[in-house]
Amino acid sequence: MKTPGAVLLLLWWGLLMVAAESGGVRYKGAASTQQTCKPDIYTVLTEMSTFLAEQRVELRATKTQLEAMETRLRASEKTTEDQRALIQELQEKEEKRKVSFSASLVASGDDTTGPFNTATTLVFKHVFTNTGSAYNPNTGIFTAPVRGVYHFTIHVFGDGHQSRPTAASLNKNGEHVDIAYSGVNSHHVAVSNGASLLLEVGDVVYVKLWANAWVRDTGSHHTTFSGHLLFAM
Repeated sequence: MKTPGAVLLLLWWGLLMVAAESGGVRYKGAASTQQTCKPDIYTVLTEMSTFLAEQRVELRATKTQLEAMETRLRASEKTTEDQRALIQELQEKEEKRKVSFSASLVASGDDTTGPFNTATTLVFKHVFTNTGSAYNPNTGIFTAPVRGVYHFTIHVFGDGHQSRPTAASLNKNGEHVDIAYSGVNSHHVAVSNGASLLLEVGDVVYVKLWANAWVRDTGSHHTTFSGHLLFAM
């Protein structure tokens, strides 16, 4: 029969074994948990790395798209500027094709010009209209702004005289074109003439008082010089 001391010793030994076994189980469980957690962290890091790589690719693609859009925008702006320049050029050309003028020798009063020993350019100072500003009222000269066909007319008024005609000629670049002439020796006279001329840019047209002739104008504007562009070429 075992003594109480022996029984106690056996119980103590049993408790130690149970405690030892329980501690071993807990240690093994903790190690297993650590081994299970490690692969999960690696997986998360790998997924994050993959995600960041994908984001870098998307950012590069977005940057490329933005650069392409910027290039197209610049091209569109240049096209718009070119179109504006073309429209401006066409408008300027159209404005140059609007050419018409008409003027008389005097604005008011009663004035006789001539006679002179040589042919003299008449300056029609009183301007009725001068669209395109091709006629110069200070010189009496019309300068063609565009190549085209122009029509000109001259009307002259004067007093009849037995030795002094009423006469003025239309001239182009120093060459005689035609003349409005009257040699009636009494009363008032009024004559006219005109011509359609092909002019190059810069060609000039003007009216000359014939040598030893005279013309007259009043506030009623009898003596005039007119012209306009029929069509550009």
